[in-house]
Amino acid sequence: MAASPAVAQKKFNSIPSLRKQGKATQLIVEDKPFLVLGGELGNSSASDLGYMRPVWKKLKDMNCNTVLTPVYWELIEPEKGHYTFTLLDSLIDSAREHDLKLILLWFGSWKNSMSCYVPAWVKKDYQTFPRARDKNGKPQEILTPFSNNNLQADINAFSALLKHIKAKDEAYQTVIMIQVENEIGMLPSARDYHPEATKAFQQPVPQQLVRYLKQHKNTLSKSVLGAWEKEGLKTQGTWEQLFGKRLATDEMFIAWHFAVFTNQVTEAGKKIYPLPMFVNAALNRPNALPGDYPSGGPLPHIIDIWKAGAPAIDFLSPDFYNPDFKLWNDRYTREDNPLFIPEIRFEPSVAAKAFYAIGHYHALGFSPFSIESTTAPQDEPLGKSYRVLSQLTSLISAQAGKNTMDGALLDKNSAADTLVFGAYTFTIKHDYTLGWSPKAKEDAWPQTGCLVIETAPGEFIVAGTGVVISFSSTHPDQGEAGILTIEEGTFDHERWTPARVMNGDQSHQGRHLRFEVGNFGIQKLKLYQYK
Repeated sequence: MAASPAVAQKKFNSIPSLRKQGKATQLIVEDKPFLVLGGELGNSSASDLGYMRPVWKKLKDMNCNTVLTPVYWELIEPEKGHYTFTLLDSLIDSAREHDLKLILLWFGSWKNSMSCYVPAWVKKDYQTFPRARDKNGKPQEILTPFSNNNLQADINAFSALLKHIKAKDEAYQTVIMIQVENEIGMLPSARDYHPEATKAFQQPVPQQLVRYLKQHKNTLSKSVLGAWEKEGLKTQGTWEQLFGKRLATDEMFIAWHFAVFTNQVTEAGKKIYPLPMFVNAALNRPNALPGDYPSGGPLPHIIDIWKAGAPAIDFLSPDFYNPDFKLWNDRYTREDNPLFIPEIRFEPSVAAKAFYAIGHYHALGFSPFSIESTTAPQDEPLGKSYRVLSQLTSLISAQAGKNTMDGALLDKNSAADTLVFGAYTFTIKHDYTLGWSPKAKEDAWPQTGCLVIETAPGEFIVAGTGVVISFSSTHPDQGEAGILTIEEGTFDHERWTPARVMNGDQSHQGRHLRFEVGNFGIQKLKLYQYK
C-alpha cells in the first residue's frame, strides 16, 4: 500500500488498543496514551468530499485531534459483493494531511433504530432480508436481528471494511476506533414480533445469559435483578418464566438478540483487524416506556444483557441529548465500562462538560455532534476548552485511574462542589457566586467547570472556566491552608511556560484561585499549611 503523499509511514509496536491503568482504561495510539478531543460530523457530511473540504480547517481551528465520521454501508457496497472505498480513502488521506485521527461509525444494519443506510439491494429484497414487525404484525424499516441473511450481509460488509482499513492504515494508525452500528433499538413496539422473533421468545432463555446473571448477581442493575427476583431467580425457562410477563421482559429479550447480532459483526471485524470497538445508545427519557424510546439498546438498566451477549464489544457509550449529564455518566462508568462520549449536543455548555468528563470520570474522550455546523470555529467555547486540554494530555494520561485527578461541573442549581486531595480540600464554586458580574443576577447561569491534577503533595495544575476555588485543610489540626503561589501559563510539549503571577486582586489577596466566566486557562498552584 503506497504511503499518503503528505504523511511518512511509521513503525509502531502495536495497533490502537485499550489498556487498564489503575481504575481507568486508556486508549493507546502510536504506542502511547491518546485522549480523544473529538467532534462528530453530521450524518450526511462525509458523503461528499466537496462538502468536507472546508470542514477540516474548522476542526483544526477548534483544536480537535479526532473526527468521528460515518461509514455508509449503502455507499461502500452499492451492489452485492462489490465494494468501493474511494470515499473512505479520501477521508483517511485528508485526516492524515490535517494531522487528525478518525473514529469510524459503521452505519450498517441500524442507524437510530432504522435500517436507512442498508444498500438498495437489501431494502428491495425484503423476502431475503426480512424486516422487524410491530405487535400488530406491520413491517418496519428495521432489519430483524432474527435473520441469518441479515446478519451475514452485515458481517460480509463489515469484514470487507476492516480488511480495507487494515491494508490502507495499519502502518499509519489514522483510524483508531470503530463504532459498530448506531443507536440500536426497536420501535414502535418493545420487541420484534417477526415470526422468528416470537418463536425465539417462547424458547428457553440462553444459558450464556443465565450464567452471566448468576456470576454477576451482586452487581446487576436494579431493573434486571428486580425482574429476575420477582420470578424466584429461576435458572431455566422461557423469557416470561424467568422475568415475568411485562414490557421489561420484552426489552431484555430484544436487547439480548441485538447484542448477540452486533457481537457477531464485531467478532468478524476483530478477526481481521482488532481495533477497539464500541456501541452507542440513544438515552431513554424519564417515564418513557420501551418502544416509546429505542427499546433494547445498550442502556444502563439493561447494560448487563449487553455485557453478557456482546463480550467482543469493548464498551458501551451514551449519546447525550439529555440534560442530566452527571446522572448518565455515573450510570455508564463501571469497572467493566470506561466512559466515552461519542455524541453530545453541540452547545456552549460542552466546553465545561469536557473538563468534567475527563477530570472526574477519566473519560477516554469527548465528541460533540455536528461539529462542522459552527460558522465561527475560532470563537467556539469548545475550541478554547480543547486548546487547554490539548496542553495537558500527557499529565492527564499519567494521572488517569488515580486519585490525583478530579473535576467539577457547576451551574446555578449546583453552584458548588468539594474535592479532596490529601491534606487539602478544594471548595469549588461558580464564578457568579462572587456576585461581581452583572450577569450573576440572571435567572440562568452558564455551565462552568474545571479539572484539577495533583502533581505532588500540595502542588496542583488547575484548568477550567468560570470557577472560583478556595482551600482548607482536610485535617484542621494540621493547621490552616494557604496559597503559596499561583501562576498562570501554558504547556508547550509538556514544558511549563509561566506568565502572570496571580496575586493581589487576581487571587483576592490570597483567598482563592479564579477563572472568570468565558475565560479558559491553566494555573499552577502551590499550597502550604500554617498555624
